Amino acid sequence: MNYQHLQQTWADFGVRITAFIEQLGLASLSLHADHAALRVNQNQTAQLLAEEFSQYGEIISNNMINGRPILIIKLTEPLVIGEMQINCVELPFPSDKTYPVEGWEHIELVFPSQAQTCEALVAELIEQAPQLANIIDKAQTGGGEIKVKQSSPKGDNERLANPTIAFKANGICVKVHPHDIQTIIASEQ
Repeated sequence: MNYQHLQQTWADFGVRITAFIEQLGLASLSLHADHAALRVNQNQTAQLLAEEFSQYGEIISNNMINGRPILIIKLTEPLVIGEMQINCVELPFPSDKTYPVEGWEHIELVFPSQAQTCEALVAELIEQAPQLANIIDKAQTGGGEIKVKQSSPKGDNERLANPTIAFKANGICVKVHPHDIQTIIASEQ
């Protein structure tokens, strides 16, 4: 796993993510994708990727979140999926969890909102995309192929609440949250 491998797998990841966004019914909302995220299982792989990505951008955040370093790299040239231009990559160092597939795992979409909690975010999102109610209901009862997880991840110095809802299926994930990652990082200063 290295930068070149990620470049080679980006197009396939983009096709799968685009299809998933369509399946979720989020495409019509024209949400901005603020970052794409990787999953790796070895510290040395994460370190290598951090060095390689540093040649194509700048590390704008190196925070401890849930007990492990998570880097945010702002790219010189954005990654592109369809109409979306993605300016940042999230590179979490491994936790004790092992991922079945290393590489691109999710993108995060910004749904402009003042929501402070996951419940408020879900309510606003369903108002704009009513079909999500069915997906969320199925996931809560253990049915359906799409898993839904709500969380409020927070770096040590973050001042903005950024509740997140994640939709996961077939080894990829789309997360939706109210604030752009660069706005969150700026709130730490």
